[in-house]
Amino acid sequence: MTHAGPGRPRLHAPRRPGSTARAEILDAAAELFTTRGFSPTSTRSIAEAVGIRQASLYNHFATKNDILVALLEDTVEPTLDFDEKLDDALPADVRLCALAWFDTAQLSAGRWNLGALYHLPEVRTAPFDRFRHERLQLMERYRLLAAEIVGDGDPRTHLPFRIVESVIGMRADNGDIDAGLPEALATASLAVLGVSDLAAVSGAARALVVGVPDDLLESMNPQAAPHA
Repeated sequence: MTHAGPGRPRLHAPRRPGSTARAEILDAAAELFTTRGFSPTSTRSIAEAVGIRQASLYNHFATKNDILVALLEDTVEPTLDFDEKLDDALPADVRLCALAWFDTAQLSAGRWNLGALYHLPEVRTAPFDRFRHERLQLMERYRLLAAEIVGDGDPRTHLPFRIVESVIGMRADNGDIDAGLPEALATASLAVLGVSDLAAVSGAARALVVGVPDDLLESMNPQAAPHA
């Protein structure tokens, strides 16, 4: 019999995506939080959706807030990690395009529209301080890159971040997201700043995001170190 935690047998065979009980719990919670709401969802209902005992859930998360924290942090931390790996020698428009492309892909690829949970009242409380700080870090990264293009103090510097997060509303309205949307929103985040050669910039960003050959990137910035 499969176990979710030490000495805690499952009530049913695994029924959720994920290679671990923790991943299954997160998937079930994401579905329930985004379809039923955070407040009405209990840890018991999450455990039942996974097919484990409620006590087994507590082997992985002490509270329902802890589950939501993990879900929300997973929407921003991969993008922050991606941004840290971008070479500062690259042009700001290429870095911004790559960041927006990757971020939109992250927000649109998950099974559940977790961005819709960003503005829950609970997220303004202390357990979510780290998430809010990380999201502000990401917002500031967009602003700084945009400021390199149009100048600090230009009100347009706030737009690329908002353009990317528009995918959250699109998912809420339409459900499925077109596969080309990450590139489209990344390009739109540059167009609003007046970047003219969008095809060349998006081509260089593609090399960073999805592995198009580095020679296209190097043609934009011969001094930049190649990226694996």
